[in-house]
Amino acid sequence: MSTRQRLFVMMVLEFFIWGAWLPLIFGYLPSLGFSPLEQSLILSAFPAASIVGMFFSNQWADQSASPERVLALSHLVGGLAILGCGFTRSFLPFFGLMLVHCLLYVPTISITNSIAFANMKNPDKEFGFVRMGGTIGWILAAWPFTFIFVNWAAVDAAQPIGLVNWLGTALGNPLTGDAAKAATRWTFIVAGMASLALAAFSLVLPKSAPQARAAAGAAQPAWSEAFRLLKHPFILVLWLVTLIDSFVHNAYFNWTGVFLGTAREAGGVGIASNWITPVMSIGQVAEIFTMLVLGAALVKLGWRTTMVIGVLGHAARFAVYALFPSSAGMIIAVQVLHGICYAFFFATVYIFVDAYSPKNIRASAQGLFNLQILGIGALLANFICPWLIQSVYTSGGVTDFRGLFMVPLAAASIAAIALALFFRPPASGPAAT
Repeated sequence: MSTRQRLFVMMVLEFFIWGAWLPLIFGYLPSLGFSPLEQSLILSAFPAASIVGMFFSNQWADQSASPERVLALSHLVGGLAILGCGFTRSFLPFFGLMLVHCLLYVPTISITNSIAFANMKNPDKEFGFVRMGGTIGWILAAWPFTFIFVNWAAVDAAQPIGLVNWLGTALGNPLTGDAAKAATRWTFIVAGMASLALAAFSLVLPKSAPQARAAAGAAQPAWSEAFRLLKHPFILVLWLVTLIDSFVHNAYFNWTGVFLGTAREAGGVGIASNWITPVMSIGQVAEIFTMLVLGAALVKLGWRTTMVIGVLGHAARFAVYALFPSSAGMIIAVQVLHGICYAFFFATVYIFVDAYSPKNIRASAQGLFNLQILGIGALLANFICPWLIQSVYTSGGVTDFRGLFMVPLAAASIAAIALALFFRPPASGPAAT
């Protein structure tokens, strides 16, 4: 297996883990009887881990001689922790296991990026293909649950004859209510199994030499030097816009699964439980094609225009949610915008940071933006979104999704305008710290 193929498989497994449990956890936690505060604490484990990682794991990644071995250890222990989440229904054990998993998993996102960039000759051309593996991994994580969330008792009772009839009967009999919520525990079990698989695969990844420090014995830690990049206005603007876009991105994950599964009479789309993750994975399918053209788009459009289009993709998607909440066809079709949202903004940010940050602190510079993407932005969304959907925009069992979705629509529009007006990167990098 070539180096690029191994990096591709690494990304497949890395994002399969996250994609297995994230989309359905927002509806699963209330089914366990957890309060909004308890839900927010569990959901905040992921962004909190990103903040911790900024100051520890990324510093290590810039200096370690064997990041692939720490990747293996992280996924071994973190995989066992997320497995445990599938076997507990009490708050404290669930929160503790999720926190352990996130503290070990979140830093591996920066580490896998660092491993990939360290083994690519032309990151701006190659990263799209390698990172596309993560998109495929997310999709692969979604589709098995089409069958996990099937009411197999009803299928057996129907006694379908032939593969086609059996498949139609299975897909036409989804689990509902408490049974569907109980089956969600399998998302954590599947995620844990994938994490253990990546722990083993990490041992055959290409070796990544540590980046040499700019000056021997430099007094400043890498994360401190990364923060000094914010003195450049173009990096500061992008960092702040990334915070807003991260909030909007995480609002999508907080609300879309619930929106799709809520009955029409209660204000939702009314999609069967076993089709929620496949519908959401349409965006990842579109992301594959977007990743393939990302390099060409950057050459033709440039950094700023590409990123603005990515942010506006969020605004367009929430506009459809808000204006056409009862149109299942439009809601399903608009999922394709996820490819533009992620590739044209977040993936482009990673490539931009690699191009414009000094070589000796690139992992920490990636962590600086992951602090916004996976940390502060997600933290804000995971505290605000449960409160908005459960306490502000829901009354009498009916949710005002139109009003709810106007919040991220406005935020994305403001972020796109700020990026268009104030983001002015120099013709070439890297920026000096």
